[in-house]
Amino acid sequence: MATETAGQRRAAAAHAPAGAPASVGAPAARPMRADARRNYERLLAEARTAFTEHGTDTSLEDIARRAGVGIGTLYRHFPNRTALMGAVFQGEVEALLAYARELADAPQPCTALVDWLRTLITHASTYRGLSRALMTASADESSGMARCSVPLGEAGSALLARAQQAGAVRRDVVIGDLMQLTNGIALAAEESPDDPELADRLLTLTLRGLKAEPA
Repeated sequence: MATETAGQRRAAAAHAPAGAPASVGAPAARPMRADARRNYERLLAEARTAFTEHGTDTSLEDIARRAGVGIGTLYRHFPNRTALMGAVFQGEVEALLAYARELADAPQPCTALVDWLRTLITHASTYRGLSRALMTASADESSGMARCSVPLGEAGSALLARAQQAGAVRRDVVIGDLMQLTNGIALAAEESPDDPELADRLLTLTLRGLKAEPA
């Protein structure tokens, strides 16, 4: 796993529920009581289901009710919606980071970058509203979604650097722009559910602008 930055630790610590497991490199948190842990896990499970079925703007009160707890309990674990979203999406983020590590030594760096960006778009399209939240988080490291966007940016930056060093991608391309483009593509696809090929077409158009000019 990539080394965690100070920014990641600050973002995770700012939005981690009391007693939640500490991230690597962060001070150990006080362990949860068994009942608090059960509530935490139920809230995550119900939030994941609700976000999948209804999008990330679903009612937090409904999530709490489905988990069998009061809204106050939800807010004790997750102080705001983005903190809950960040916790729900952490599993998907870990999968994306693992895939980036797999691609780190791929023989064709540009293809590796493209494959990872395509997977990122698929991820952002999983839950309605996720791509918009990730776009917002890129400009706000204190956001509850920063625990997702910051490590993804670092992983993507490493893949981009390899493609640039190989001469396949322009030197002026930065990972922040690529992340915003992929989130924008995911958002466009989300708004056009009857066009399943839209995301791939838009990504293809984007890639034409990434290619380095012949020497």
